[in-house]
Amino acid sequence: MVQWYIRLIFRKQSRTYFPNESQAMTKRVEACCSSPAALCYWFIVSMFAWAVLSLIGIYWLPFHAPSAAACLFAMAIGCFANWRKNRSFHCAITGPLFLIAGVAFLLVRGRVMHINTVLVWRLVLIGIGIAFLLELRYAKRSAS
Repeated sequence: MVQWYIRLIFRKQSRTYFPNESQAMTKRVEACCSSPAALCYWFIVSMFAWAVLSLIGIYWLPFHAPSAAACLFAMAIGCFANWRKNRSFHCAITGPLFLIAGVAFLLVRGRVMHINTVLVWRLVLIGIGIAFLLELRYAKRSAS
């Protein structure tokens, strides 16, 4: 299962642009390692998403500013945006992880299910560690 997901992340995606009708250019995009610019982009998008979710939290209490659900959803939004723009490998793993953990905290807050929140945070931290270790091992380093 893990190997299938890694192959899915590294699958080359072709985007074709037609500057004029006689020429076609193809740009290949691959997963890459994190850079300071990619981390900064993730942080800015996550903070913006957290601010919007905190505004929603004024009217819907589970998303109030310091809630775990709002923070995790904001980090997931940042990861999905970072994956789309910079193709940071770990974001393909941590984005869904943050999203699942955020849903778990919403379900706990809504008293739909009872789970140990400390266990959820431990799993999130372990997942983040695994994502960065996989990035170090499998992601291609770019020369630029």
